[in-house]
Amino acid sequence: MINRTAALLLLVMLAGCSTVSGWFSSEKTGKEPATLVEFKQSAKFDVRWHQKIGGSDNYVLQPAVTSDAVYAANAEGELFRLDPVTGKKVWRVNSGFIISAGVGVGEGLVLVGGDKGQLAAFAVDGKLLWKATASSEVLNIAPVVDGIVVVRTADGRLSGLDATDGKRLWQYEHAIPPLIVRSHAGVAVERGTVFAGLPAGKLTAISLNSGIVIWETVVSLPRGNTELERISDITSSPVLDDEQVCAVAFQGRVACYSLAQGSLLWSRDLSSDKGIKLFHNYLYITNTSGAVLAMDKSSGSSVWKNDQLFMRQTTVPHAFGDYLIVGDYEGYLHALSREDGSMAARLETDGSAMLTAPMELDGGMLVQTQDGGLYSVTLH
Repeated sequence: MINRTAALLLLVMLAGCSTVSGWFSSEKTGKEPATLVEFKQSAKFDVRWHQKIGGSDNYVLQPAVTSDAVYAANAEGELFRLDPVTGKKVWRVNSGFIISAGVGVGEGLVLVGGDKGQLAAFAVDGKLLWKATASSEVLNIAPVVDGIVVVRTADGRLSGLDATDGKRLWQYEHAIPPLIVRSHAGVAVERGTVFAGLPAGKLTAISLNSGIVIWETVVSLPRGNTELERISDITSSPVLDDEQVCAVAFQGRVACYSLAQGSLLWSRDLSSDKGIKLFHNYLYITNTSGAVLAMDKSSGSSVWKNDQLFMRQTTVPHAFGDYLIVGDYEGYLHALSREDGSMAARLETDGSAMLTAPMELDGGMLVQTQDGGLYSVTLH
């Protein structure tokens, strides 16, 4: 189960460099995942609906939610539209390729990407609008903003595509270290700027319209004597508010920077391959060992830490009211108190891994499991 649910693929050769994954299973680390223990639940999950759409294999597929639809995909090439209230399938289309990234939505488009660089854009009624080809395997598709689709590919490139026809408007390239962690990390698009975390600990701000670099900084410098020890990649999406943007690196640091100039506000040592959530005055982080931490966003000072999910491949947290919601490699949803990190509720799904964070859906949450279970849940 643990090998199968490692979010990143086995060691492969790619674009002249190597990518690694599966480091965090018990067989790789010699450390066993924590056993879940019973506790007095102070909140309760309820399942509003459950739907099966087919598995995601080892790809990290994230559903998308709009005001009147849920879109989700499986690795076999199928894309679905579902009713957000009932979970009933509205339509199903076959992209014709193995889906490795998606779903991206916005401005009337629904997008998926393929393992051979394929890109397909559908209308909200399932009609194919256009197809395009990226430079290599598509790992992430950002929501459509201002008529531009930002696509991340396995060769380390970021591309801005015209949402009307898929033609490339710009492309950002950067140097790739000899060894990197395979990552499906997304980007944050705000105020006409694309914020992206990159291998070797780099954080960059790029103009959405032109692809011109506005500023770049290094969150974490590589350290150590071997290539494995020196990996310090940002493998998750940056997060931001009106004043700052924050990112975290594997085997590195978490740091926040001013939004406009990229000047450092604060940093501290921390390793995460899952990512961070910025909510109100706090940063919530899942570290490499699966612990969930809360930090003050203005200083990085620690507020609390919960390590009860040690080595359970805990997802990045999702903030929901007074709680943080995370999933794990056995398909459990956990609710933690945002105040002190204590366990509040637990829900068992289909037993397969959750590779992405829960997301907002109609006053509740939506989660997708590796075996293709879609769950609409509430917490009260």
